[in-house]
Amino acid sequence: MKQKKRDNGEAIAKSMFEMAKLKVPVIAIVIGEGSSGGALAIGVGNRVLMLENAIYSILSPEGYASILWKDASRSKEAAEKMKLTAKDLYNFGVIDKIIKEPQIDENDMIEKIAQDLKKEIKSTISQMKDKTSEEIVEERYQKFRNIQYFNNI
Repeated sequence: MKQKKRDNGEAIAKSMFEMAKLKVPVIAIVIGEGSSGGALAIGVGNRVLMLENAIYSILSPEGYASILWKDASRSKEAAEKMKLTAKDLYNFGVIDKIIKEPQIDENDMIEKIAQDLKKEIKSTISQMKDKTSEEIVEERYQKFRNIQYFNNI
């Protein structure tokens, strides 16, 4: 089993390495719960969009609480410490835009969110269409390097 876990980590690292070198824009969207080692790859995007009620981290709050306090029932406290909300991640520079979730009927909400995401994707593509491949790769690299949390360590 240990071999498989290492293989998964290696696959994630290789994917991130390859994504970082892509010569086309990468737009990542967090729409629910992004919380696994695979969620790391989302951060490699040129633009990362996130629904306002989504969460994004490399570990679930239950997993964090289990590791930190040996008590998964403290997941709410763990979630607060983890700073995994769209607002927190925007402030750290991990994500680029928070997509508001309207307080309307569920069917209408899905349609509205889909329209808002379509608008943001089109806007991002429009902003990036005249960039060279080298500019796209460099912008992605700089974005990742300038995440606020890491600059404060």
